[in-house]
Amino acid sequence: MKRVYHLLFIIYLSFSSAGAQAQSGLLTLQQLKDSALHNNIAIRSARLDIEAAREQRREAFTNYFPNVSGTALWFNANKSMAKMDIDPSEFITPELGATLAQMLPMEALVALQSPMTMTMMKNGTIAGVEAILPVFSGGQIINGNRLARLGEEVSRLQLQLSEKDVEAQTEQYYWQLVSMHEKERTLDAVDALLADAEKDARTAVEAGVALRNDLLQVQLRQNDIAAQRLKLANGRALVKLLLGQFCGLTPSATAAGSNTYVFEVAEPDMQTSAATAAVDGGAGINTLPEYQLLEKNVEASRLQYKMELGKRLPSVAIGAGYNFHNLLDNNRSFAMVFATASVPITDWWGGSHAMKRKKIERQKAQEQLADNAAMLEIRAQKALNDVVEAQSQLALAEKSIEQADENLRIHNDTYHAGTSTMNDLLEAQLLLQQARDKRTDAYIALQTALLAYRQATGL
Repeated sequence: MKRVYHLLFIIYLSFSSAGAQAQSGLLTLQQLKDSALHNNIAIRSARLDIEAAREQRREAFTNYFPNVSGTALWFNANKSMAKMDIDPSEFITPELGATLAQMLPMEALVALQSPMTMTMMKNGTIAGVEAILPVFSGGQIINGNRLARLGEEVSRLQLQLSEKDVEAQTEQYYWQLVSMHEKERTLDAVDALLADAEKDARTAVEAGVALRNDLLQVQLRQNDIAAQRLKLANGRALVKLLLGQFCGLTPSATAAGSNTYVFEVAEPDMQTSAATAAVDGGAGINTLPEYQLLEKNVEASRLQYKMELGKRLPSVAIGAGYNFHNLLDNNRSFAMVFATASVPITDWWGGSHAMKRKKIERQKAQEQLADNAAMLEIRAQKALNDVVEAQSQLALAEKSIEQADENLRIHNDTYHAGTSTMNDLLEAQLLLQQARDKRTDAYIALQTALLAYRQATGL
């Protein structure tokens, strides 16, 4: 029975891999990413933020246009708002009185010598419309529009960051499923080896050439494998639920009333070594959304300083209007043009401190840009180091599998030759299982490191 266990292990893995690809409803990693980028709540929220920023930019643009307003007023007072007492006799000279005496009857002359009261504006209507166009406002309109455009650009960069986070989380769930599925395959292969060992041990016990303890050791090992399989199955089910919800997939109702996901992930060929995966130099940190957000923060602080300065500068506006009133008991309408100028004086007292505060914030943003740029460079270098280390770990894990295979072959031969115990054989099988699990972990660690490197270098 030379190499029997080793051959059984390889044959089983081959059929398991082929069967996995033949399943229906397989989703590739790229399909999962596409679904997550379309359905994930973080992405939808980031897209809504872009729409809100776009509307804010359009709102700021309207400040370039005249501000048109209309007013209307109707009133009825309990008494006139204007009252004037007139005594005509104060204005009639003796010469004018002699002339009026010859022209007017006596009753009219008496009336001219009596005081009179004149009232007006007890009720009336006032209406008007005017348009005011700002000519100069200290640059507040221009800089406000620049800030609004900057806000939209920041929202787009935030969307890119959200997409990176969603892709990273999707890959994490995906590789967790791949890892657990691969470890389940290893357990299946180990089960096959244990089944053959149990058969040999049972035959030897029944023939009286081996102790029953050998059979019990195999059965205990089978129980341990069953416990590991149960733990992996529960873990896969949980991760599949998380991945399905994260990617916005449609669950299927079960008989128990709960929802589950029936999809499977299309797994890579893990038998192909990834230890020599190529690593490019990257596009540089200048292309990273993290770096660009820092630059936008510096630009925003500069514009905010200009906005604060603009509040302390004179403002000039021109306007035109059309008005109507009937305050003097007759309808009166007229048009006019006007200009206004406003010069803040006492605002400079507190405004100087506000401008200094904005200068400090601008300096702070510049220092944060320099510091975080250095940290992004360090992150990229660390990501490259992690990739190189993961490649080395994978190469060592593959070498360990070869050694564990050979160790199992030797112990299998010596057990059947009667020179080693069942415990030695089971330990050799355990070492092979551990070596394959370490190889799986090393492969997943390399994929995770490659993802981190791509995101750290803008690939």
